[in-house]
Amino acid sequence: MTDNAVTAMDATVKNASVNDLIEKIRQQALADRVPIIQDEGRLFLEDWIFRKKPRKILEIGTAVGYSAIFMNQVCHSEIYTIERNEKMFQTALKNLRCLPFGKEIHLIFKDALEAVSDLADQTFDLIFIDAAKAQYQKFFDLYTPLLSVGGTVICDNMDFHGLVENSDNEHLSRSVRGLVRKLQSFRSYLQSHPEFETTFFHIGDGISVSEKK
Repeated sequence: MTDNAVTAMDATVKNASVNDLIEKIRQQALADRVPIIQDEGRLFLEDWIFRKKPRKILEIGTAVGYSAIFMNQVCHSEIYTIERNEKMFQTALKNLRCLPFGKEIHLIFKDALEAVSDLADQTFDLIFIDAAKAQYQKFFDLYTPLLSVGGTVICDNMDFHGLVENSDNEHLSRSVRGLVRKLQSFRSYLQSHPEFETTFFHIGDGISVSEKK
């Protein structure tokens, strides 16, 4: 067996191991009712990363590290990911320790509304927002100054179980109605933003893609 063949085999084994870990994390998150991106949304995001090959990605909302790991695996982009929940952060840290690499993914334990100063010297090609839905516009405004020229912001859960485009939400609790209104307002904000061209996709729980002009 040639050296090239051995290297290819090692890479295949490593990728299979990481894919097994990603699936294990997904299954555990579903069992624990941890909100993670839906499978359709994951495929969309992986395809986008494969085509655009962002060098650096900022994720707002680590949860258990599921999306940070699969995003990194597409083309080994450097990932910075922010999580404010200590239990989630510790779980993500544990999951990352199982990987055959680690320097490409950086976990930040802080509220994303307060973490922007920690990243002031960074520039990102992609910002992926999947955190507190009521704060999406604040996250967008805080972190888009760190976006590279031609960079993109992708937001998950923009349909919020189909409620955002539903005009009859009076049966919902007051807090849920308030959240839906904020997402509706954020959609309008993106549509009229002079610096971004936004497209909405009914994929998974709804995805928006905002490309910097």
